[in-house]
Amino acid sequence: MTAKTILVTGGAGFIGSAVIRHIINDTPHTAINLDKLTYAGNLESLAPVSDSERYHFEQVDICDGENVKRVLNQYQPDIIMHLAAESHVDRSIDGPGEFIQTNVVGTYTLLEQARAYYATLSDEKKAGFKFHHISTDEVYGDLPHPDDAEPGAELPLFTETTPYAPSSPYSASKASSDQLVRSWLRTYNLPTLVTNCSNNYGPYHFPEKLIPLVILNALAGKPLPVYGKGNQIRDWLYVEDHARALVLVALKGEIGETYNIGGHNEKQNIEVVTTICRILDDIKPKGEAYETQITYVQDRPGHDMRYAIDASKIARELGWKPEETFESGIRKTVLWYLDNERWWKAVQEGSYQGERLGTGGA
Repeated sequence: MTAKTILVTGGAGFIGSAVIRHIINDTPHTAINLDKLTYAGNLESLAPVSDSERYHFEQVDICDGENVKRVLNQYQPDIIMHLAAESHVDRSIDGPGEFIQTNVVGTYTLLEQARAYYATLSDEKKAGFKFHHISTDEVYGDLPHPDDAEPGAELPLFTETTPYAPSSPYSASKASSDQLVRSWLRTYNLPTLVTNCSNNYGPYHFPEKLIPLVILNALAGKPLPVYGKGNQIRDWLYVEDHARALVLVALKGEIGETYNIGGHNEKQNIEVVTTICRILDDIKPKGEAYETQITYVQDRPGHDMRYAIDASKIARELGWKPEETFESGIRKTVLWYLDNERWWKAVQEGSYQGERLGTGGA
């Protein structure tokens, strides 16, 4: 395998850092991490690979065209993997402007700089170049919920051809960026491709998201907030499985294609919370069951009820499938948080203190 230089935007984030750790630990390729270092970016997540000669970091905002241009010209990447994004639905409800700026304007800026850079490449280098845009299943809206279906009815899954119907400012901004990326291929012949993934979880996850929030609140004796009835369904994907899939797509995916990446793990939110509680009961027991901390709170505005991905295309065409079941992955995740208190305590000392976001009242 010829070693490539891969530019990863948002490489200090949750999924981006997993991608870079995979590139450095498991491939011969070089990773350039371009990250603005917002509240959710954490270079500590890259400490295991930061000493590698094949890892380089540039603190740059994707909206800063001149610095993006400098980085492209300096490192001459073969592939761009675009993960930089504002990603928390609740935050998008309270402050949608940041999401439009980063996810839409930032993607536009990056596309334009990539197009200018691509034009300077030799024919040989052009032939191998890819712009891989990483997106979410939330662009599709939501799916029928079993509570509303006939008993035994087969429920649909998101496929690569499911129409877009985003529900939140976050998902609308990602839908916009997906379509920009596709249009730069159609109009300007920039070689792009897109992946849409289900909910990720695993080590180094910023604690505003459900799984790390529940783990850390449980350990702290705080309430475990469950929105509405807790019957919203998500398809859970272990982040290291996702990182393998993303690098595989970047290297072997077909230009112009979309690949859905899912974990084949549909779980109601309340199931996720109770599973974490029972794992903690087993490995870190206390006077009473952790489930006694569960608290039902008012639901999020516009909350999608079910996401579920059909990942058969990437399995069929590229040979990827997840290695972790939800049961194995969630146990690994809980153990990681128990073993890495220094990492998450440093995060908690920053801007996020575990408060409720996304009530729409900001």
